[in-house]
Amino acid sequence: MKQQSKEERVHHVFEKISDQYDTMNSVISFQLHKKWRADTMKRMSVKRGDHALDICCGTADWTIALAEAVGEEGKVCGLDFSQNMLKVGEEKVEKHGLRNIELIHGNAMELPFEDNSFDYVTIGFGLRNVPDYLAVLKEMNRVLKPGGMAVCLDTSQPTMPGYRQLYYFYFKHIMPLMGKVLAKSYEEYSWLQESASDFPGAPELKKLFEKAGFVKVKYKPYSGGAAASHFGYKKSQ
Repeated sequence: MKQQSKEERVHHVFEKISDQYDTMNSVISFQLHKKWRADTMKRMSVKRGDHALDICCGTADWTIALAEAVGEEGKVCGLDFSQNMLKVGEEKVEKHGLRNIELIHGNAMELPFEDNSFDYVTIGFGLRNVPDYLAVLKEMNRVLKPGGMAVCLDTSQPTMPGYRQLYYFYFKHIMPLMGKVLAKSYEEYSWLQESASDFPGAPELKKLFEKAGFVKVKYKPYSGGAAASHFGYKKSQ
C-alpha cells in the first residue's frame, strides 16, 4: 500500500501545481536548472536524426530541447502521468512549432514501448518522485537500443559540511514557504522537499544505474552537489 500511496500523492501534487510549475522551478533553483540541463545536453552530444524518450517529462522543457537537437529527421516522445502537466507541455510544443514531438500519458514504471526503441532516454527531476527508482531505471534500459544512453538529471545530496545543512534548511523550510506564497501550495512543495531529501546521493545512484544493467556510468555534480546528472549506457550486443 505504501508504494501506491506515493504514486497517488505524486499524481495529486503535479496535477495541482502544473500551472505554476515552470515559474516555481525557476524561483526555487534560482534559474540554475536551465544551466544544469544545458550542460547535460552538451555532454550527451545528441545527433540529428536520433530518437529520444523523455520520461516524467512534465511541461516538456527537456523534451523540446531534445527535439531541437535531433532535428526534423529525428523524433522525441515525452511521457508523463499528469494530464495537467502534459497540457502545459502541449501548449509549449505548439508555440515552438515542433512537429517531431509526441507527448504521451503513461507510467514511467511500465513504459508503453518495445525493447530497443530509442537512442536516448532522459528523466529530469522525476526519478525522485517514482515509487521504485530501480524499476524505472530497468525500464529505461529495456527501451534503449544497444549502446544507447540513459540520462538522469535530479536533485542530489551535498556532502560539504555547512553547505549540506544550509541545503536541507532551504528545502525543508524556505521552499514550502515559497510554494505557499507564490503558488498557494504549501503541502505540495513540502512533498517535493521530502522526495528530494529521501533521494540517493550521486555515488548511490550510480550503483543503482549499474544494478539496472547500465555500463560506463558517470555522474556530474552541480552547485556543490545540490543536483547531479548521471549518464549510463546500455550494453552493446
